[in-house]
Amino acid sequence: GIAGIQQRTQTVATMQRLGAHANAERLQAMRAQLAEFKASLEKFALKHKAAIKRDPAFRASFHKMCANVGVDPLASNKGFWAEVLGIGDFYYELGVSIVEACLATRAANGGLIDLENLMRAVIKRRGAAAAKVSEDDVLRAIEKLRVLGGGWSALNVGGRVVVRSVPTELNADQGEVIRVAGGAR
Repeated sequence: GIAGIQQRTQTVATMQRLGAHANAERLQAMRAQLAEFKASLEKFALKHKAAIKRDPAFRASFHKMCANVGVDPLASNKGFWAEVLGIGDFYYELGVSIVEACLATRAANGGLIDLENLMRAVIKRRGAAAAKVSEDDVLRAIEKLRVLGGGWSALNVGGRVVVRSVPTELNADQGEVIRVAGGAR
């Protein structure tokens, strides 16, 4: 009776303590693995700093690898990534070039510019001495511009990527007009 209930209560309490201890050990092990991984990622970034800055394909692969593990090297202009790699500065400067190109063409295109045309304008603005820029770089910079509001986004319209720099939602009719106009070229 009572002895059995007390024993069962004691067993449950012991199991809870053992479970809590096991969870604490797993958490500690995961923290150690995460710290080791962060150190390895930082070493990799330092070792390949020049390639990350110079090569758009390598930079895209680096971003993909970081995204797969939940690291965003563009999250802040402060901290390890900005200090060591200057990645934040690269995307900040690229974002400024994108804004300038979009504003310069807005009167002609209403704030919608084909990604290829935007790439040409950005590359021209940055000059030959600047680091090479890929479509992936431009799309990442546009994603970071979204925090400014104003409608910054990349849209897939009729199989083409169009960058929107105006605060307007495209309805289905407008999207179809853009798709048809793009195919008429």
